[in-house]
Amino acid sequence: MAQRLRVHIQGIVQGVGFRPFIYQLAIRHSLNGYVANTPKGVELEVEGGRGALHHFLKELPASAPPLASITQIETEELPAAAYSTFEIKASEEGEERAALISPDTTTCSDCLRELFDPQDRRHLYPFINCTNCGPRYTIINDIPYDRLKTSMAVFTMCGDCAGEYHDPLDRRFHAQPNGCWRCGPRMWLADGNGEDLKISEPISEAAKHLSQGAIVAVKGLGGFHLAVDASQNEAVKRLRSRKGREEKPLALMSSSLEQIERYALVGDEERRLLTSSQRPIVIVPKRPENTIAPEVAPNNGYFGVMLPYTPLHHLLLIHPFLALVMTSGNISEEPIAIDNLESVQRLGKIADYFLFHDRDILLRSDDSILRVAGGRPRQIRRSRGYVPVPIFLRKPVAEVLALGGELKGTICLTKENRAFVGQHLGDLENLETLEFLELTVRHLRRILEVSPRLLVHDLHPDYLTTQVALAQEELPTLAVQHHHAHVVSCMAEHGLEGKVLGLALDGTGYGDDGCIWGGEILVADERNYARVAHFDYVPMPGGEKAIKEPWRMAVAYLWAGFGEKIFQDEQQALQTWDRNQIGILVQMMQRQINSPLTSSCGRLFDAVAALVGLRDRIAYEGQAAIELEQWLEPTTDRYQYELGEVGDGLLFSPTAIFAQVFDDVVSGVATELVSGKFHQTLVTMFADACLHLCKLHGLNRVVCSGGVFQNIFLLENLEDRLGASGLEVYTPQLIPANDGCISLGQAIVGAASLEQ
Repeated sequence: MAQRLRVHIQGIVQGVGFRPFIYQLAIRHSLNGYVANTPKGVELEVEGGRGALHHFLKELPASAPPLASITQIETEELPAAAYSTFEIKASEEGEERAALISPDTTTCSDCLRELFDPQDRRHLYPFINCTNCGPRYTIINDIPYDRLKTSMAVFTMCGDCAGEYHDPLDRRFHAQPNGCWRCGPRMWLADGNGEDLKISEPISEAAKHLSQGAIVAVKGLGGFHLAVDASQNEAVKRLRSRKGREEKPLALMSSSLEQIERYALVGDEERRLLTSSQRPIVIVPKRPENTIAPEVAPNNGYFGVMLPYTPLHHLLLIHPFLALVMTSGNISEEPIAIDNLESVQRLGKIADYFLFHDRDILLRSDDSILRVAGGRPRQIRRSRGYVPVPIFLRKPVAEVLALGGELKGTICLTKENRAFVGQHLGDLENLETLEFLELTVRHLRRILEVSPRLLVHDLHPDYLTTQVALAQEELPTLAVQHHHAHVVSCMAEHGLEGKVLGLALDGTGYGDDGCIWGGEILVADERNYARVAHFDYVPMPGGEKAIKEPWRMAVAYLWAGFGEKIFQDEQQALQTWDRNQIGILVQMMQRQINSPLTSSCGRLFDAVAALVGLRDRIAYEGQAAIELEQWLEPTTDRYQYELGEVGDGLLFSPTAIFAQVFDDVVSGVATELVSGKFHQTLVTMFADACLHLCKLHGLNRVVCSGGVFQNIFLLENLEDRLGASGLEVYTPQLIPANDGCISLGQAIVGAASLEQ
């Protein structure tokens, strides 16, 4: 006797070939019924023998399409309906939307084989894709995910493409970006003014110009790249000069792992990341002898590398380049360009040529960046390939919108047991980036159909996100302290409940007392926190300027530790700094003029880097600390440190450590050893503090977050030290340790406040 089941499936199950997979699975097991996309995911009914239904349900999750991700399967038994066939129904509209959207994914092996097959009708077609690969998030305007709700709606499929699209047995069944030379998007090469050069083979011509040292703006998947031949130092220097990017490393793209391994050292986990469907930029050590232009990553022992992830990239890299620089198509500090006309206006003074196409990018998405630490991949910038996959929470929460911080901005929306952290926005310090944030909020609210009950922002009153939150009248607002958000974001990722000891180390975060925090230990849960340890305060002479000029922080720590007399001695270590400038800083600190107090661990790193002579001024955020870590020589030696007690809390003395660094520098101790001792001191000090505070507060879990934990030595050694002491240690993996995680923490704190 026939049995009928209705099955509801949630997860990433739209736009990934799920319906034809169900169709073929049902036919194979001689079952009748239907399958359809719904606002919540996929619904199907299957009718047939009990044994066939059992095998169907067992095989369904085990052999799902490669891009699918099933999060929930619900079944209910219904009376038999006497279905005579199995069909794929049209997508449904509905009141509630819970379907998960697939991120953009790399070109699959089947499409690559067709791309380079002279007999295939899509031979060398730069937009080849199928249900297993290609654009998703960046071309979607609404869900359910159908062609008319994407930027492909303007392209009418030819007969051949339409035949594939409607055939449930074809690999391109309902592949929404489907097209070919006859009916799909096209490419063209333009000059620096955006004028079409009418070239018959624009990709080959662009490659020729790149080989001659030109800068080409290439329209890709989530925005424009600025490309140059990575072997030509003068071309890279010209790109840096025009883009306004002094020293920050530039990303590289090579055709294969073998090419990357000619100039970089790639481990097993890095290989896995590089060849994953997300195709992120992965940070790997430089090979000592390499032919990449020195200007690609000056004063840095690492390259950021990636493999091609679109057909266009593959077609560019069949030309004999060891690597192409592929850096974000923007002027520094602005969002990446996505529109053809906009790109000419914004990049016309940088690019010599433009490689355009006419498939609109609806939502910009920068390349994601990862690094391996502690044997596990760590997000540094979570964007293309990973967004909009949610962070799954331990329980359903209220719908909340969080706007993040200022640097490395992201937004977060919560719905049921999912937190949707948006793509990397950049530093929210100008109108262009703010407009990008507002666009992302509108887009995600629409496609996720989230109606937030609360708008959460950082505690800092001067952040643009704070001002936006307080200026709107649609939603009530909540301010969340920066380091509390850091700790809670890591708790959310790991599904932790209850109180933890949170170690939050970064450069800047507005504290409850109006000072700049950044070297904090909190006892925290999702609702509240208590600050139980921190670095003692020192002034930041010049405020924000002290972040960009680390020598100012070195002066501040010396003044705080020794007083004004230290600058009156003829210390060789201070000869590089202008005595008049030092005098001005001392007066500023004495009179408390533009010298906010900070407990920041990041500023201590900056000061040490300046004192040992590595970096008086920085060209990008974190540069001084990055270079200090790269000079590190491992040692068991360390400096003495002080754990002063203030009530039930601890107070770390940064000046006591800094004074010993100063003595070593004056004595001529090598920079490598000073860096090693400094790093070892922090590991030991924080480990001792965590052990003491866990015992004091009856805790066994330590959560680490903040940009300082992008320091591999600190992260790995602190994890090992605390783990060996019997504590459970949790560190970020799915989200960045830097401020890219702040919106997630804010959202969870906000949801908990509503629950309370």
